[in-house]
Amino acid sequence: MARNSIVIFLSLNLLFFTLVSGQKVIPSSNTNTCPKDTLKFGLCADLLNWLINIRIGNPPKDQCCGLINELVDLEAAACLCTAIKANVLGIIHINISVALTSILSTCGKGVPSGFQCA
Repeated sequence: MARNSIVIFLSLNLLFFTLVSGQKVIPSSNTNTCPKDTLKFGLCADLLNWLINIRIGNPPKDQCCGLINELVDLEAAACLCTAIKANVLGIIHINISVALTSILSTCGKGVPSGFQCA
C-alpha cells in the first residue's frame, strides 16, 4: 500500500513539474519603442520652436505635454527620439539630445539615465 502511494505521489510530481516548467516564456518587447503613433508628436514642434527661439510668455505645451504625460519617462524619451529622428517636428539641424531634454523637462519628465537616442 505504501509503495502504491509513493508511485502515485512521484507520478503526480512528475506531471505537475512538467506542466509548470513547460510553459512558453514570452520575451518582453523592446523597451525602447514608442507605444503611440510617432506622427502625433508633431504637436511638439511648436513647443520645441518656442524653446529654441527663447520667446517670452508661456510655452505652448498643452498638446505636446498632454501626449507625453500619458507615458512613462522611457516611453516618452523613445517617442520623442523617434519623432525627432524622423523629422516629424520639421526641424532639420538640431542637437537631438538638447531637443529631447528641453521638451521632456518642460513637460515635467526626465531623460532616463543611460538613455541614448541612437
